[in-house]
Amino acid sequence: MRVRKYDHITPILKALHWLPVELRIEFKVSVLTHQCVHGTAPPYLKELLTTHTSLRTTRSSNSYLLKPPRTKLRTMGDRAFCSAAPSLWNALPDHMRAPQSVEAFKKGLKTHLFKRAFA
Repeated sequence: MRVRKYDHITPILKALHWLPVELRIEFKVSVLTHQCVHGTAPPYLKELLTTHTSLRTTRSSNSYLLKPPRTKLRTMGDRAFCSAAPSLWNALPDHMRAPQSVEAFKKGLKTHLFKRAFA
């Protein structure tokens, strides 16, 4: 595919079925978070995340929510995995947070992010 230097990149990304850089980062962090929540990630990553627990029984008690830590800095503090992962994970639809294989999660997540990027 021949592209000139100053051509707009969005149609090319869409044709190649590639995600923009920001959403590619979200994809990678979300896949690691899925592995942490469902038990296939290394222990050093699992210990960075804490699950949201409620004292009462609610509809969201079975939705695999994560508790984001308090950060002081919006720019640097929110970029860390322990802060970015819960935010991205909790923003996903319920059916995507449900237990499923990593391959099925990747497929559904890429479709979700692709629709968000190019819709």
